[in-house]
Amino acid sequence: MNTLKIAALLCLLALPGRAQELPAPITDAQYAPVDIDAARLGQLLFYDPILSGNRNVACATCHHPDFGTSDGVSLSFGNGGVGLGRARRADPDRPPEQRIPRNAPALFNLGAKEFTVMFHDGRLEASAAHPGGLRSPMDADMIVGFDSALAAQAMFPVLSRDEMAGSHRENDIARAVRQGRITGPGGAWDQLGRRVAAIDAYADGFVAIYPHITRAEQIGFTDIANAIAAFIAYEWRADRSPFDDHLRGIAPLTGQAHQGMILFYGDAGCATCHSGAFQTDHGFHAMAAPQIGPGKAATFEDHQRDEGRFRVTGNPADLYAFRTPSLRNVALTAPYGHAGSHRDLAAFLKSHADPVAGLHSYDRNQAILPAFSTEDFGVMDTPDEVAAITAAVTAAPISLSGQDIAALVAFLHSLTDDVSPTTRLGVPESLPSGLPLP
Repeated sequence: MNTLKIAALLCLLALPGRAQELPAPITDAQYAPVDIDAARLGQLLFYDPILSGNRNVACATCHHPDFGTSDGVSLSFGNGGVGLGRARRADPDRPPEQRIPRNAPALFNLGAKEFTVMFHDGRLEASAAHPGGLRSPMDADMIVGFDSALAAQAMFPVLSRDEMAGSHRENDIARAVRQGRITGPGGAWDQLGRRVAAIDAYADGFVAIYPHITRAEQIGFTDIANAIAAFIAYEWRADRSPFDDHLRGIAPLTGQAHQGMILFYGDAGCATCHSGAFQTDHGFHAMAAPQIGPGKAATFEDHQRDEGRFRVTGNPADLYAFRTPSLRNVALTAPYGHAGSHRDLAAFLKSHADPVAGLHSYDRNQAILPAFSTEDFGVMDTPDEVAAITAAVTAAPISLSGQDIAALVAFLHSLTDDVSPTTRLGVPESLPSGLPLP
């Protein structure tokens, strides 16, 4: 242990009660290896709208590097939207049916081996006890061949009406989804695979990279997913922040950032859940983040609530619990919360420290919502719904002064990785499909 880390640890141990040890510096061993040629192929597919039902939405539409691998708004539009980031709006000619129900999560460090649980509610996770080594909403129908949970999660948005598939009235992909035909010949994934295989540049790329593919018709949807995952893993590794320099003994944190670090790993209790190298326990916690937008409901349900992890497990203890996000590059990924309720990091921290009080005093101007004719605050306007959200909270409130919050914000900014864009693949100049870039 270097002297810098020892000094920081001694500061932490001097605090009462909550002090936790700083994580060890991140190493290459914590990441799965990446085939750079597969990453280059995945880069093109990530930005290509060819994977959406109407050929108008790409992965990058909601996960763009210009917006911290998210989209800069609370709840955006996938299908039925035009523009990018805060400029995205409902298409006046073919408007969306509703907003995407949850905030687009950031993609940083998902190539690290410990990231085996995906989505805000964890409905997809690595599990040796399930088909293909993955537990997913598809259960026994889940196909095999995905390299990782990261690869598998990349392929579920293409099945979502509001994200990428579009309406069953608009295209064959969405009709297949509506009919429950996801896997097998003619299913939604198969149709998208055939689209990609029909483009020579993609077909040649898969044949050149993957030994099990010798001709275009052998390209499976899992191969497309694996290439996209390789790109995400390579492109958005983030472990060269000022905090990483501190842990590696290169340059110590000072001033407010150092004070915030002491609070984070001490009396503020942040590291209780935001633990480990990437500041996440990968668990699920009910913290009363405000609920806005359409919520998560099945087609036969009529409500706007989002019950989080409970919808996956059916366990009442999981009501309104959501996955602990990694905090790497958090300063780049506003708005915050599973529904993007807060545009300001300091405001979110204040609310998060005392969840029940924060929910009751929520300022709706914190949301960033592209104009759309809908009721976004139906849950927040219903006392019984608000009471149910607050009843799920088990965390005790933590008292933080304005100075404490400012210090914590400074520390969270120290988690920003300022690696030069020249070390990344970036946005391609054009796409093999000939479709416009997002």
